[in-house]
Amino acid sequence: MRRPGCLGMVLALVLLAALFGVTRSWIGSGPADKDVAVVVPSGATLSRAATELETAGVIPSARRFLLLARVFGSDEPIRAGEYRVPAHASQSDVLELLQSGKVVQRRVTVPEGMPSVLVHEALMRAPYLTGSVAVPEEGSVLPDSYNYQRGDTRQQVLDRMQAAMREYLADAWKRRQPTTPVRSPREALILASIVEKETSKEAERRTVAAVYSNRLKQGMPLQADPTVIYPVTKGRPLGRRILRSELIAKNGYNTYASAGLPVGPIANPGRASIEAVLDPATTNALYFVADGTGGHVFADTLDEHNANVRKWYAIRRARGEM
Repeated sequence: MRRPGCLGMVLALVLLAALFGVTRSWIGSGPADKDVAVVVPSGATLSRAATELETAGVIPSARRFLLLARVFGSDEPIRAGEYRVPAHASQSDVLELLQSGKVVQRRVTVPEGMPSVLVHEALMRAPYLTGSVAVPEEGSVLPDSYNYQRGDTRQQVLDRMQAAMREYLADAWKRRQPTTPVRSPREALILASIVEKETSKEAERRTVAAVYSNRLKQGMPLQADPTVIYPVTKGRPLGRRILRSELIAKNGYNTYASAGLPVGPIANPGRASIEAVLDPATTNALYFVADGTGGHVFADTLDEHNANVRKWYAIRRARGEM
């Protein structure tokens, strides 16, 4: 005859084993053998999310997941969005991930000086954005990297890009120095877009800005090649030498044919170029030309400039470019 104490011990062991099995099911490795993307729709309940998880192969059973979540999980709400669930994530880890709101962040990048036609193309090819947008106004987008989530609209992302430019430009305008020749934030954008297209070297941006500032103050034409190219390509690469007919064309942008600033920006300038225009370097330089190293050499007089041009032509001939 079995003693009551022994029977109780057996039952306790059985219950302990069952509890261990259930706990192991909750915290043990899940069935997915690779990372899985799961989308939790806005307003979805945990039950709806569990169905998505089972369909994606992240959990073995939605029904069992819900039961275990009630017993072992917290009562924090889940958050909508796209999640990347790691391979073999436990059901416990999956619930915590959905409650954390650590959704997948995708990114679209606008480099400094990118024209708006290419910003539009970048937005249109960005995966998992929805809807369409028109080509934004030139100069209205602040170059940067912008995160977005699956299902966001392209217009939402563009709105953030343009709001960032408005906010930054307004703040930068407050810090402008008396040496800047521009009279409004829009003029600052226009001149900064030319500086952006003329140099990519951080160390010489303020000097390039100063050359154009000096020319504006003296009523000299800016004679910036990028302003000749913009009406032809809308900011895309020209891919050839500028034609004589393009140098003399009067179209509101060409700063060889007309003095002063163009009618609008020719690209989306970055922060550094805007800052350079609002605080140009102290120099009497009126000219610059390429120096063969990716930068420029500056000159105060036309004679000095012509000598620098001859040196640049000699470099190009030595390279077989002329």
